[in-house]
Amino acid sequence: MGCWTVTRGLNTLKYFSPSTVEEAVEVLAAEPGAQVFAGATDVVPQIRSGKPEPESLVDLKKIDRLVSVADAGDKWVIGAAAPASHLTANADLVAEFPGMVEAAGLIGSDQVQSRSSLGGNLCNASPAADSVPGMVVNGARAVIAGSGGTRTVPVEDVPQGPGKTSLAPGEFVVEIEVDHRPANTGDAYLRLIPRTEMDIAVVGVGARVTLDDAGNCTSATIALGAVAPTVVRVPDAENALAGSAIDDTALDAVAAAASAACNPIDDKRGTIAYRQHVAGVLTRRAVAIAAERARNGGAS
Repeated sequence: MGCWTVTRGLNTLKYFSPSTVEEAVEVLAAEPGAQVFAGATDVVPQIRSGKPEPESLVDLKKIDRLVSVADAGDKWVIGAAAPASHLTANADLVAEFPGMVEAAGLIGSDQVQSRSSLGGNLCNASPAADSVPGMVVNGARAVIAGSGGTRTVPVEDVPQGPGKTSLAPGEFVVEIEVDHRPANTGDAYLRLIPRTEMDIAVVGVGARVTLDDAGNCTSATIALGAVAPTVVRVPDAENALAGSAIDDTALDAVAAAASAACNPIDDKRGTIAYRQHVAGVLTRRAVAIAAERARNGGAS
């Protein structure tokens, strides 16, 4: 395991690069002021913006398990620090979960994509994190390690509010598990941003739909980002789809339910009314895309 000390002005910062999960757990137990990072695409800008520096940084990218992307038979296992560019380059993962991978592919620029990760995007706990709605609708689980061993929780249980997670001191996310999708299932992610790229979502929508052989919806999952402190599930929209055809009547009900589920803020990026309207529009579109992918075996 590598360990370096860096002096920045009057501050001294320790940098650790463990090569195993066990080494990372040991470092965090010995360095209570340490902060882990999976790519540093959030931690570096935060430090530069004046946020208090941690006493130590623990780089998770040197741990093979945390950067792997593998089909484990009954599920995909995606390392929490696996670069987003590895996900978008994995043809099998893209074919099965195009929406979730599209969401990961929206994190930052091409350069950032070589560092950004699902684990980092999740644990930064931004309400506008693009990858989280896509993971939530696919039932993703976070495997968390710490001095007490490992535990597995639904992805939506990790963020607790802007910049806050449910991780205890010394814990970190090791990998993301996603079960293989059922037959006739498709997912999608859409967002609205003020600029054409490299911006955070005003609203983000993840949707997953499973159809029967007649084309009717047997189950649906919808999650909204950037409209509340954490990702919001929309059970009224999901129930409006269950057992019905994906037609204009069902999609109108979906849009209305999504707008009603929002609890956004007014800021320079958009008013409450605007975000509520956009949530409905994007949810309608995302469900339609997910349903079309379900008809085509999951592909775009």
